Amino acid sequence: MRATSQLRVHLLLRLLLICFYLLSIHTFADAGVSDKLEKGQNLTDGGTLVSAGGSFTLGFFSPGASTKRYLGIWFSVSNATVVWVANRDQPLLDRSGMLVFNDLGSLVLQDGSRRTVWSSDFSGSASAAMVQLAYSGNLVVHNGSSDDASLWQSFDHPSDTLLPDMKLGKNRWTGAEWQLTSWRSADDPAPGDHRRTLQTTGLPEIILWYRDVKTYRTGPWNGIYFNGVPEARGYADKYQLLVTTSAWEVTYGYTAAPGAPLTRVVVNYTGKAERWEWDARSSTWSNLFQGPRDPCDDYGKCGPFGLCDPDAASSGFCGCADGFSIPAATTLSAQTVKVTNCRRHAALDCAGGTTTDGFAVVRGVKLPDTQNASVDTGVTLEECRARCFANCSCLAYAAADISGGGDGSGCVMWTSAIVDLRLVDMGQNLYLRLAKSELDDHKRFPVLLVAAPLASVVIILLVIIAIWWRRKHTNMGAIPQKHSMAVPIVSLAVIKDVTGNFSETNMIGQGGFSIVYKGQLPEGRAIAVKRLKQSVLTTKGKKDFAREVEVMAGLRHGSLVRLLAYCNEGKERILIYEYMQKKSLNVYIFGNVNLRASLNWARRLELIQGIAHGIAYLHGGSGDNVIHRDLKPGNILLDDEWKPKIADFGTAKLFAVDQTGPEQTIVVSPGYAAPEYVRQGNMTLKCDVYSFGVILLETLSGRRNGGMQSLLSHAWRLWETNMIPELLDTTMVPLSESEPELLSKLTRCIQIGLLCVQETPCDRPIMSAVVGMLTNTTSQIEHPRRRPPLDCEGFVPTDSSHGLETEVLHSTTIDLT
Repeated sequence: MRATSQLRVHLLLRLLLICFYLLSIHTFADAGVSDKLEKGQNLTDGGTLVSAGGSFTLGFFSPGASTKRYLGIWFSVSNATVVWVANRDQPLLDRSGMLVFNDLGSLVLQDGSRRTVWSSDFSGSASAAMVQLAYSGNLVVHNGSSDDASLWQSFDHPSDTLLPDMKLGKNRWTGAEWQLTSWRSADDPAPGDHRRTLQTTGLPEIILWYRDVKTYRTGPWNGIYFNGVPEARGYADKYQLLVTTSAWEVTYGYTAAPGAPLTRVVVNYTGKAERWEWDARSSTWSNLFQGPRDPCDDYGKCGPFGLCDPDAASSGFCGCADGFSIPAATTLSAQTVKVTNCRRHAALDCAGGTTTDGFAVVRGVKLPDTQNASVDTGVTLEECRARCFANCSCLAYAAADISGGGDGSGCVMWTSAIVDLRLVDMGQNLYLRLAKSELDDHKRFPVLLVAAPLASVVIILLVIIAIWWRRKHTNMGAIPQKHSMAVPIVSLAVIKDVTGNFSETNMIGQGGFSIVYKGQLPEGRAIAVKRLKQSVLTTKGKKDFAREVEVMAGLRHGSLVRLLAYCNEGKERILIYEYMQKKSLNVYIFGNVNLRASLNWARRLELIQGIAHGIAYLHGGSGDNVIHRDLKPGNILLDDEWKPKIADFGTAKLFAVDQTGPEQTIVVSPGYAAPEYVRQGNMTLKCDVYSFGVILLETLSGRRNGGMQSLLSHAWRLWETNMIPELLDTTMVPLSESEPELLSKLTRCIQIGLLCVQETPCDRPIMSAVVGMLTNTTSQIEHPRRRPPLDCEGFVPTDSSHGLETEVLHSTTIDLT
C-alpha cells in the first residue's frame, strides 16, 4: 500500500513538472533572450526583450527610490536610462504585471487581477499578432511576421526621449502630433509640466514649453541646422538632422551614422532639453548640448524688438535692436527691463504705396519667433527684400534657407513685433525696417546696418556725458556717430581724457605697429585703447581702416575680444576693446613656476578648446572666411574666469573663398608662421591651423617654438618614439598612475596639435574638424605625418589671398604683457 502511495506521489510530481515546463514555453520570462513576443506568450516581471544588437531592453523597472513598477525600454548599457514608458499614468503596485496580447489582438499590460492598465489601442488579427523590440529601440506590433507593416509602434507615442529615427511634429492629414513630455520627477515617469514640440507654422523650430508657456526655442530651421543651435554642426557627421516639410507632414528627427555612439535627446523634469552621447570608455553619458543654455535663451527675455547679448551680464543682458532704445527714464537693470521697454526712435514713413524707409541688418542673431511670420521658400533674398519694402506692414525679413551659401534664399517676413532676438554664434542676418532718419544719409534703400549692442552705446554715452560735464559743456565730439557702423565712433578728445593724454604710466603694451593703453571710464570700468602708430600708417591703410572696423563689428563670439568703440579722427586710428585683467596666455605658459601652476591641466585643455572654437568661428562660423594671420599666445587674452579671448582678429583681412592676388606682405611672428607662407608667401586658412597647433603644443609643454623650430622637432621625435607624455610641462605636478584618463586626454590633444602642424597644408584638418576632435574624445583621429613639404594633389588655395590691401592693419599684433 505504501509503495502504491509513493508511486502516485511520484507520478503527480512528474506531471506537475511537465505542466510547469509546458507553461514555461509560453512564459517569456523563462524562454531566454529574444526580441519578440508572439500571441500566446507573455512577459512577466523579471523577463525582458532585448533588441537585435543588444542596445535596448524592454522590461519592468522601478525608477529611483520608487517601489512602483513600470513597463519600459532602456539602454542595455545603462539600466537607469529609460527612453520609453508604457504605463506612465498607471503604475503597478507590485511585481504581478504581465504583457500579453488580448483576445482582440491588442498588446496590453495587466496587473495581478488581470485588469488592463495600459493598451496599444490596436485591434487587429487575434490569430497572427506579434510584437518586436527593433534594433532602433522601437517597440513594434506586427500583423504576422516582422516583415509585415507595423500596426502600432512606440515611436508614435514618445515619452521624454527622442532616439534616432524617431520624429517630432505633425501629420497634416490625420492631425496626429508627436511630442516629448518630461517626467514629473526623477522617481515619477508620469507626464510632467515640460514639453518639447515642433512648431509647424512659419519655419519649423523646436519649442520647449512649461505647461502652456513657451520657455525656449531653438530658432528656425535654416536648411542646415536650427538657427539658434550652431553646436549641432559639431556633431552633424554623427547625427544628421532631418526636417521634412510636405503636404503630408511637418516633422523633425535625426539619424545616427554607422558606428556612431549611442545618443538620445531628452526633455527632463527640470525643464531643459539635452542631447547626450554614450562614452564607452568611461561608461557614462556625455552632454553635447542643453537648452536653455544661458539667460538669453529664456523665451522673450528682452521683449519686443529687444536684443539679448549673453556677454552683457553687467547690463542685464538686454538691449534693443538698432533704431530702438529704452526710454531715458528707464534704468538698465535686469529687474526693470520690461517687455514694452524698447521704443522706436522714429516712426516709419510708409503709406499710399510710397515709403522712405530702409533696412538695417542685425548680424549674427537667432532669428525671431516665426510662428506668425509668412514664409516663402521659392523666392530669392532680393525678391524678399522687395516684397517687404513694398508692404508697409512688413517690419523685418530674413533668408529662410542658407544651405545654398551666400546670403541665403527664401523669404521670412514679420508683420508684428519681433520677439526672442539674441546674439548667437554663427547666427544669421535679420533685416529690420527703420525710418530714413535712422539710416545713413548718404545711402538709399536697401541700406545694410549692423545692430549696436546697447551696453556698448551706453558705455560711450556715459563717457561723453561725464567729460561734457567736467569741461562745462565743451564740445568733445568732433565726429558724429555713423549709424552704418556696428560700434560707436568716439572723439580723440574723449580718448585722451580716459587715457591721461596717452600717458606712459597707462601704457600696457607695445608692438611694431601699435601701442596699447589702459583707460578708465567714469564709472570705473577699465578699457584697452589700441593706438596705431602713425609712422607706419600708409595712405591705403588709413583709407581702409573704417572698412576693417566694419569687418570686426560683424564678428561676435565668446572667444573673441569685444570691440567697444573706435576713433577715426585726423591722422589717428584707434580701437577700444574690453580690458582683460589676466593679460595674455604667454604670461602663464612661459612664466615662473607659480604662474604656470595657475593653469592646471584641466584649465589648459579648456583654454585649448576655447581657442579652437574662436578660430573655427573666424574660419566660417561667422558666415565669412576670416584669416587671423598672427595667432600666438600673446594674442590670446584671458578674462577673469580664465576663458580665452582671441585678440587682433579684427586686423585680419576678410576673404571670400575665391579671392586671390599676386602679392602679399604680412608680418607673422617667428615660430608661428606656416612653412608654405615662409617659403612662398601663401596665406590661407591652413596657416591659422598651423599657428593654432604651435599654440597648443606650447600650452601643454611650456616651451617656446623659437629659433630652429626646436619645440616641433622635439615633439615629432617624441611622437615617433612613442614617448609623447615627455612633452608635457615638467614644472607641473607629475601625473599619477591614478589619472590615466587625464593622461589620455593630454596625449590625444598633443596628437591633434601635431595634425595641425603637418608640413603640407592639405594634411592639416580644418578648424571645425579640430573642434570636433577636441570635444568628442571618443572619436578616432588620424595619425600625424612628418614629411618634407610636397604639393598636395588637388590642393588649390582657394581661401588664400596674395594681395595686401590694408598692410598696416594686418600686422598690429602686440603682447599685453
